[in-house]
Amino acid sequence: MPLIQLVTTGGTIASRAGGQPDHAADVVAAIGGAALRAALHDPLDGIELRVDDFCRIGSSAIDLDLAFRIAQRVGEHLEDPACDGVVVTHGTDTMEESAYLADLLVGSDKPVVFTGAQRSADEPDTDGPRNIADAVRLAADPAARGLGALILFEGDFHAARDATKTHTSRTDTFRSAEHGKLGDVDAGEVRIHRRPPPRRTIAAERIDPGVELIRLAMGSSDKLLRFAASSGASAIVLECFGRGNAPPVVAAAVAEIVAAGTPVIVTSRCPEGRVRPIYGNGGGKDLERAGALFAGDLAGPKARILAALLLAAGLPLAEHFAAHL
Repeated sequence: MPLIQLVTTGGTIASRAGGQPDHAADVVAAIGGAALRAALHDPLDGIELRVDDFCRIGSSAIDLDLAFRIAQRVGEHLEDPACDGVVVTHGTDTMEESAYLADLLVGSDKPVVFTGAQRSADEPDTDGPRNIADAVRLAADPAARGLGALILFEGDFHAARDATKTHTSRTDTFRSAEHGKLGDVDAGEVRIHRRPPPRRTIAAERIDPGVELIRLAMGSSDKLLRFAASSGASAIVLECFGRGNAPPVVAAAVAEIVAAGTPVIVTSRCPEGRVRPIYGNGGGKDLERAGALFAGDLAGPKARILAALLLAAGLPLAEHFAAHL
């Protein structure tokens, strides 16, 4: 009988209205792991499910340190030979970052599946129990080994590296843009349509919380960039235009900041495609000459996670960042 460990962290799936004194209408995470387990309509025949009530928090309040500790807890459970996989319930706001962090940090090839809900536990049509049941079946399936950390919603599952939240409230919010989902769980049956490229993990004992993310817009100045650098940022991720372009004033500031010792990483604010140094006059060519690193098709929030782990592990970004793209 497969043994799956359920690690609960809060989020909408564990939330209900009235969980906060004096704010009866507020929806907050207040439901523990045992209650989530008891609410499953699916009997999960042939699968043993154990519960680790790790924390109860909305994922908008999760910071890098807590996300790192969640990934560590996942790794600890997977070290148990009796454990066949882990399911993590998590809020959707930052799930893609926690899942990608686990993908980079957890070395086991046993399945790790993140799931949650878009409708709170006290709504009559909550999607939480169904998502948990599908995630447990996925984690218990030997075919899911070696896929890395996954995100499962509405029966579809995605590689943590590629998945992002695309809608504020729809229950099928997670998409993998041009890469596409890995597979689906249909009536309890796991079907894998593609397998992701081999992943590389990072041996880190902590995570660096000092990496900042700045999104550019038309006419952006260099003020936020310079403020982040002067305030002690460990590195700065820039979500640039298109192929990885910025206003000339920003490109000039990047050159000074990199020369002073703060790494700058270029991503795109476009949801699909890769950044490449092609254009001048503040474009990617100028950023490349300034010493900025290019993050391929990795989204800004995930480039921040990767940089934060590499820096914490004492690995120079210029030498190691591209190897994980």
